[in-house]
Amino acid sequence: MGSNPTPSAMSVNDSYIEAMNAALDQARDALTHDDVPVGAVVLHDGKIIAARHNERENLQDPTAHAEVLALQDAAKHLGRWRLDDCTLVVTLEPCVMCAGALLNSRIGSLVYGAADLKGGATASLYNVSADPRLNHNFPVTHNVLAAESAALLEQFFASRR
Repeated sequence: MGSNPTPSAMSVNDSYIEAMNAALDQARDALTHDDVPVGAVVLHDGKIIAARHNERENLQDPTAHAEVLALQDAAKHLGRWRLDDCTLVVTLEPCVMCAGALLNSRIGSLVYGAADLKGGATASLYNVSADPRLNHNFPVTHNVLAAESAALLEQFFASRR
C-alpha cells in the first residue's frame, strides 16, 4: 500500500470520485465480518451496476475478492461476460488473480485507490493491464482517493499486530 509511482493514464473525473466513495463504503462493510477492507464497484454508462467487498472470511472462499464478486454481479446484471464498456473502481490495486479476471472480462477500464507495492498486478509489481503479450489491455487510473483507501487498510492491519 502507498502511493503509486506511475502517473494516471486517464484524468480523474467526478464520477470516479463518487464511485470510489461507494467502493470505500463497500470496503468498510467488509470489516463487519473481519475481511480485509477492499471494496469495488462496476460502472456502466456512468451508473453503478455492481458493488461488492471482500468476502473471503465470510464465504470461506479464497477467490471472494471484491473485484471478482463485482465482475460476477456486473456480468449477471448485463447478461453477458464481456464488460468492455464497463469500468471497475476498486480501493486497492488488484492482485494477480483479480487482474486476470479483469483481463478475461475484457474490462473497459480500471480505476483504483491505493497501490499494492507487495502484490499489485496493474502497475506496482506486475502490469497485466498493459502487457503486449496478452490478448486484451485496458487503461488504468491510479491514486483516486488513495490516502483514504490506504488509511482504511493500515488501520485494519495495525489492529491485528
